[in-house]
Amino acid sequence: MQIGGGVPAAPRGAGAGPVEGVWRLAAPSRESSVPQARHAVRDLLAAQGLAGQPPYEDLLQGLLLIVSELVTNAVQHAAVLSPQIVVEVVIGGGWVRVSVEDSHPYRPTALQNDHGRTGGRGLLLVKAITQEVGGACDVHRTVSGGKAVWASLPLPAPRPASYAVPPR
Repeated sequence: MQIGGGVPAAPRGAGAGPVEGVWRLAAPSRESSVPQARHAVRDLLAAQGLAGQPPYEDLLQGLLLIVSELVTNAVQHAAVLSPQIVVEVVIGGGWVRVSVEDSHPYRPTALQNDHGRTGGRGLLLVKAITQEVGGACDVHRTVSGGKAVWASLPLPAPRPASYAVPPR
């Protein structure tokens, strides 16, 4: 399973930002799609320069958790009406946005904390991650009558290459 579309990875010099583009992944609405989507997004973000560098590690971990939660929600709650989900990653303008689209018309809401429940906190977690870094998340209807749940996080500024000064 690979994410298709977008701009191919291009070589960048030290301190360059990620390649901008849009990538989409279609996957069946089943549990095995959760880790597959997470790994595909991780590989894509690494190929775009958003992994392996200190300013991006927290962003990467947050995005992967968001992808896991959004795909899990779609698989658990929309599979009856949506045999397929679409994961989209958009990088550009200082932001990275992930969304999960399905064909189910039900618009989820972030549930209130219920300490007696063992589940149902995924959207609260997504909301907390995005708010902590100054991002945003929401749900919007698709043209086909389904929905897309998305989260957008600001990209940290890339650090310029440091140059070692030879000893005197």
